Amino acid sequence: MLEQRRQPYALLDLDYLSWAGTGSSDRAEEFGLLLQNLADVAGNYRRAGIHLFVLAYSLHDGTELQELRKAAGLPLRVARLEVSLAEIEQRLATDITSGRRDDLRRAAASIAASEGVGIEDVVIANDRPIEAVAEELMTFLGWL
Repeated sequence: MLEQRRQPYALLDLDYLSWAGTGSSDRAEEFGLLLQNLADVAGNYRRAGIHLFVLAYSLHDGTELQELRKAAGLPLRVARLEVSLAEIEQRLATDITSGRRDDLRRAAASIAASEGVGIEDVVIANDRPIEAVAEELMTFLGWL
């Protein structure tokens, strides 16, 4: 939608900023690497004149949110995309790998622990076509 409007933007899937074979499975170390990389990448985009950012990531708590805000150097508004575990299972079923099984286990644990619940500015149902979800998000952000 932003592209169609010729609006400069950056879309960052933050998982990719810490996807590395460091030999550690410690979330704090992984998150630290993500923050370092985000600070550099977001700075590069801002210097290129980009001011609209969509960051995709699963935050566990308010502390992670504050650290992410600081690293990004941006004011952030948080949208929690809500979807049932059954829907997640269906989506991941088409790619049966050990990584996807791990993703499903992590999603189930995160939902059961209510991780990230309460740090959002808005909750958006993610059980509809992506265009409807994107339109609701962009309306919330005031980008439409």
